[in-house]
Amino acid sequence: MHQKWQYWNTRARKWLWVVVVIGLVAAIPVISDRLQTEATSRTVEIVFDYRDLTDAASYQAHPQDYLNEQLDRLKEAGVTSMALFESTLGELEKARRIVTYNEKDVSRLTGQPVPGNQNFTYVQFSNKESADAFAPMIKETFASLGIAVNPWSYEGQSGLVIETSPEDASLKPMQPDPIAMAMLRSKGFNIMPRMTDSLPYNQHLVESTLSTFEQNGVKRILFEGESVKGFHDDAEMNSVTAFAELLNKHGIGVAAIEGLKAPQLGFNRLAYLIDYNVVRLHSLSEGDSTLDIQTISDRFVLATKDRNIRILYLNTIPTRSVVEAKVKDSVDNLIQALAAPGNAVQRIESNGFTIGQAEPFQVSDSSMQRYFKMVAVAGAVALIAIMISYFIPALTLAAFGLGIIGCAGLYVLNASLMEQALALAAAISAPTVATVLAIRKVSALHEQNPGLSAGSRLAKSVLLFVQTSILSLAAVPFVIALLNNISYSLVLNQFRGVSLLHFAPIFLVAVYLFFYRGISLKTEIPKLLRMPVTVLMVGAAVILAGAGYYYLSRTGNAGSVSSYEMAFRTFLENTFGVRPRNKEFLMAHPLFIVGIFAALKHRKAIYVLIIAVIGQLSMVDTFAHIHSPIVISLIRGLLGLGMGLLIGIIAVAVWQLLEGCWNKWSPRLRKL
Repeated sequence: MHQKWQYWNTRARKWLWVVVVIGLVAAIPVISDRLQTEATSRTVEIVFDYRDLTDAASYQAHPQDYLNEQLDRLKEAGVTSMALFESTLGELEKARRIVTYNEKDVSRLTGQPVPGNQNFTYVQFSNKESADAFAPMIKETFASLGIAVNPWSYEGQSGLVIETSPEDASLKPMQPDPIAMAMLRSKGFNIMPRMTDSLPYNQHLVESTLSTFEQNGVKRILFEGESVKGFHDDAEMNSVTAFAELLNKHGIGVAAIEGLKAPQLGFNRLAYLIDYNVVRLHSLSEGDSTLDIQTISDRFVLATKDRNIRILYLNTIPTRSVVEAKVKDSVDNLIQALAAPGNAVQRIESNGFTIGQAEPFQVSDSSMQRYFKMVAVAGAVALIAIMISYFIPALTLAAFGLGIIGCAGLYVLNASLMEQALALAAAISAPTVATVLAIRKVSALHEQNPGLSAGSRLAKSVLLFVQTSILSLAAVPFVIALLNNISYSLVLNQFRGVSLLHFAPIFLVAVYLFFYRGISLKTEIPKLLRMPVTVLMVGAAVILAGAGYYYLSRTGNAGSVSSYEMAFRTFLENTFGVRPRNKEFLMAHPLFIVGIFAALKHRKAIYVLIIAVIGQLSMVDTFAHIHSPIVISLIRGLLGLGMGLLIGIIAVAVWQLLEGCWNKWSPRLRKL
């Protein structure tokens, strides 16, 4: 019975490869759908923070003249939209729309004593236009909070008295400044309002606000703060759903800010409720707005091309320059980064984008995609079972059967978790299996013909490198098919387990090399456990641990790089249009070729593949960045393979030269 079970498990590997191929074929239509989705949304919107601009203008001798001049320059440079924050009494006063007073101020103005039990806020409008624009807005906002607002005037100038303290009144957000909105619209800017969730949710007030937005051509809003509108009252009022219904009614979407430390609360649910009418936004901070224009331009071009960013958000900040004895801002620097010859706008347009009002991706979801995904799931499970078969052959059939059952059960409980877990396991399996097969092939070649010529070894090394890379990339269609959801492209949902993907194939290849090349585990593991620990071994372990920590710290989006490496990355990006990964073409791919070349003569050189497998897994990891377009990831991988192959051949020539020198001079050195 045991022998029969082993026989069927051995035979099963061939049929599992058939299932893998069928799964790969089924993934093709799903990949096609994603490519069609990525071909949409080709408009890039450039937004400037209007609050920052008014702050910068307030330091000038003639603020309004400066503001108008910079708006015209920004429009000419390619800025399409202005971000307007919700108004507060303080901001309206800074814009000289109103003047606010407290009880002491009114007492001095009127000559009346300060009331003993009254601490109200007094608002005086600067002119009739301001009164007509802001009086209804102030009344509506404070009335919705249960705060009384009554008419008030001083010396014939109309105003309001708000029955709350100035400190409290100044915190209440209102609709964006309608006068500023009209002025910006007249200059040709689109409006991108910024909304907060600081007040209790009021459906009537939100309806009024969104109606005003729709009338002013608003297509997208941006949230300010830690949550979306309505989140804090959602448990009692179901306000996120109510807000989503209003957004859908008025045809308004939202923007997702790239790189936040934590997602804005309620954003994912809101995005789902508005059918993912979402566009990704990259923000250039106030501090970064003073970077050199080439760096800013490179950031914008890379964001739009590589990360599906369609909104570029610009900030500025006034700073005091002691050297120049004046207050400066970064508006000129930003204009140069956008509009100088060869900078951001021109380069973005040369990549096939247009500058305008950003639009969401139009998701292509064919009617058969669900069924193709089911077949791809079976193919991915088969690939995982094949990997297991090289380590525990007796579990081959069980791994496939339990994998299918487990996927079905997990899909019912949490479909997203099932897709991510299976994609991760497939991404680990392909480079592991590919490298294991390369090891087995090298061992077979070494036994069949240990005296191969250098030319034959190089040819076989290159061929084996290409075959291994193709097999490693077999995971890519499964990863794409399993994670083909717009929520991944918008980074509302993320592929997890990147660190495991970067470590597991290295570990598994090491285990295979040490324990699965005709060696009995029953004898080797006890021998290993009885081995005495030396200082050298401890030192080597510490070095390996440090190297492993550094390697893992460089994985993922949070990895940091030096200024020299950043400059080299920029050089590669500007030279090739798409930057290949350094660890692939500079280290892992050449090491794979040299390792195979050396191992065909020196058997122990095969251990180099423990490190060289990094290149194989890195290629798969490139496609796990779902927010990057497939075409960009493919070009990046092919560039890495081509350049790695070239450097690997050069490295083989160097190896041959060094080996020849050693063979020539080592006998003479022994005689000395």
